[in-house]
Amino acid sequence: MLPDALENATLEQIEAMEVLLLRRLAGWRMRNFFKDDGPLRRELYGRHMAFFRAGATHRERCFMAGNRVGKTIGGAYETTLHLTGRYPDWWQGRRFDKPIHAWAAGKTTETTRDIVQLELYGQPGQPGTGMIPADDIVKARPRPNGNGALDFIRVKHLTGGESVLGFKSYDQGRKAFEGTAKHWVWLDEEPPPTVYNECLTRTATTQGLIAITFTPLEGATEVVLDFLTKGQQVTT
Repeated sequence: MLPDALENATLEQIEAMEVLLLRRLAGWRMRNFFKDDGPLRRELYGRHMAFFRAGATHRERCFMAGNRVGKTIGGAYETTLHLTGRYPDWWQGRRFDKPIHAWAAGKTTETTRDIVQLELYGQPGQPGTGMIPADDIVKARPRPNGNGALDFIRVKHLTGGESVLGFKSYDQGRKAFEGTAKHWVWLDEEPPPTVYNECLTRTATTQGLIAITFTPLEGATEVVLDFLTKGQQVTT
């Protein structure tokens, strides 16, 4: 039985609508990752799966690995799931059952724009070319004099309501990370300890999550040693 809107449509019109729908679904970049089969199938990304699963029992997580292994993709993917509520059936990590307040941050305004924002929102002025589906992006507010950088975006959540994601950068200093409670914080590249501790405080009252994805280019720093000596390594 066809929906009322299609009851009087011709076969050609229905086929055209089907093509349009398939194109829109194909544009959901998040659907291209961690599938059942194909070159990006989950079994090839054991460390990513372990990182995701660890979120069910650990509030603090660190994905520390070499360059070009997909750390940022993993962070953007999980951020998108939490913002939208569109968890796949196989997801074994933490789930939020309502809209969330979140941050995503990088080292500078420029790297946040060129890496973190690009992976989540997409190219400036082209919502949906990143991980978050265009249909779910309600509003994007540019940062004043930010040269394409965004201040925050509002994202539809599957249960109703809107999640809010703010974009930050470490070069803003610790005080920029003060404020209201957050459910999720994703830090791409290693943060200064003061920034990390402030983000941890923002998630304390919500029992929220904080995740870092980075390559330890600066060696045995305080943040690196803290995870290596006090953390629990998860297995694939």
